[in-house]
Amino acid sequence: MATQLHKELTYDASVEEVRAMLNDAAFRENVLEALRVIRGSVTVDGSRITIEQVWSSDSLPSFARKFVGDEIVIVQEETWATDRADITVTIPGKPGDMSGTAALESGSDGSTVEKVDMTIRVAIPLVGGKIEKLIAEMLTNALDKEHTTGVAWLARA
Repeated sequence: MATQLHKELTYDASVEEVRAMLNDAAFRENVLEALRVIRGSVTVDGSRITIEQVWSSDSLPSFARKFVGDEIVIVQEETWATDRADITVTIPGKPGDMSGTAALESGSDGSTVEKVDMTIRVAIPLVGGKIEKLIAEMLTNALDKEHTTGVAWLARA
């Protein structure tokens, strides 16, 4: 069983500007601040971006907290090839993973649409589907926060 997530984010900027923003460690650190993680780090090594974020599990339902403990460590790795990235997200030591892609496409009006497609799998009997849906909701909220931060970032450029 797996949960699919599809999200489209539109930026009023060129593909080149959006690509540069997404590959900027300072931008990714701003997103972590906006997400209010307990702590986080960003590493940009050429076309590879690694984001580690630590979240409190206080807001999670009790069935999910039982599996993750007091904190949730999430490691997101993106490997970019021009305007497309392969994305993997793991929660070290926990069953499950997320994988997918992000693609930047130019709009006819000079805007850019970032299309994110992810597959979420949690291999826990009985509650795996519930946890997948919870992760999909968290990921959607994180993408929305990244988009809001990105719109403000690009407006300053």
